[in-house]
Amino acid sequence: MKKIFVPLVLAVVCVTAYFLTNSPTGESQESPGMAAPLPIVSVVTIVPEEVTITQELNGRVTPYLIAEVRPQVNGIILERLFSEGSDVRKDEPLYQIDPAIYDAQLASAEAELARAISNREVSGAKLTRYERLVDANAVNRQEYDEVESAARMAEAEVGIAEAAVRLARINVDYASVKSPISGRIGKSNVTQGALVTASQPDPLATVQQLDPIYVDVAQPISWMLGLKEGMQAGVLQNTGESYAEMRVVLDNGVVYSEKGKLLFADVTVDQTTGSISLRAEFPNPDHILLPGMYVTALLDVAQKDDAILVPQEAVTREADGTAFVMAVGADNTVEKRRVTTVRTIGNDWLLGDGLAGGERIITEGGQRVLFVPGRPAPQVNAIEVAPAAAAAASAAGAAAASAE
Repeated sequence: MKKIFVPLVLAVVCVTAYFLTNSPTGESQESPGMAAPLPIVSVVTIVPEEVTITQELNGRVTPYLIAEVRPQVNGIILERLFSEGSDVRKDEPLYQIDPAIYDAQLASAEAELARAISNREVSGAKLTRYERLVDANAVNRQEYDEVESAARMAEAEVGIAEAAVRLARINVDYASVKSPISGRIGKSNVTQGALVTASQPDPLATVQQLDPIYVDVAQPISWMLGLKEGMQAGVLQNTGESYAEMRVVLDNGVVYSEKGKLLFADVTVDQTTGSISLRAEFPNPDHILLPGMYVTALLDVAQKDDAILVPQEAVTREADGTAFVMAVGADNTVEKRRVTTVRTIGNDWLLGDGLAGGERIITEGGQRVLFVPGRPAPQVNAIEVAPAAAAAASAAGAAAASAE
């Protein structure tokens, strides 16, 4: 029994000595000359800079002008006069409808006009004779009134016949279906020999003007209200431009070379999405932007001249959501500093308050810093890194964690 008890006592003594030496309070039984080394952390120095607040919005390309080509008269398509997908000019003939019946109607109307003109001449000559006779009391007044009325009716018949001729000529002109606008025409919905009518619901083809072209986007009203609050609080400033510029990113990730001009913002909020519509106009000389294409719109909406940007990895949040950073003083003493985050810009947070230019904050190694209540603020061995290097190190660490 004694042989078992002695080793057990020795083991308890060893364990107790270990925990006393490595206690969490930092109290060590080692000699003063054996103090623990300071934790190594990476820090960046805050440098205020001018930034432009850019908002990313989903947008859709719409044509500047769009016109559906429809027939104005009934008939058989004799010929299609354009190549599908080509550029056409305004009033350029696109289809030829059989004009035979309309040519005949025009000839008949012109003949009626000739007869009405001849009747007007006869009635006019008779009225001239009766004017002399009634002055000489050779005919009674009633006969003169009848002749005068007949002359007026003949004049009216000429007007009716002239209107009929104009209408017949319009129908003959409508037999040649022309482009209502200049632009690019799509596929044809009818072929030679098809019967078309003036009241048909389907267009023959569609012409769209592509240069310039519109990009329509939807902006959340909540974001706009937050932007206005930031401007009223002085955190952000208006860009100062007479109109806002917009850029778009295509599906392949390439930024479109031409910049657009914001034309207007709708005044009504969509009840289903809680957003308002914006429209921008873009030059499109090479027809890279096509109707129906979805793009990412980049809109510069505000700016800040002395912005405080900190890497996202430097900002930590408490359980209640309060954001803070670890600021390192001149004597390498660490202080928890509460900050207000406005929004992200790239890989950085834009801060509203809490930090000033020239201060240093920890970007890596903050987990090694221990704050013990009732004890002096901890000190660190701070190693200065460039902001770009800090962002690259953070990205590499995130990639490594994801790979694990």
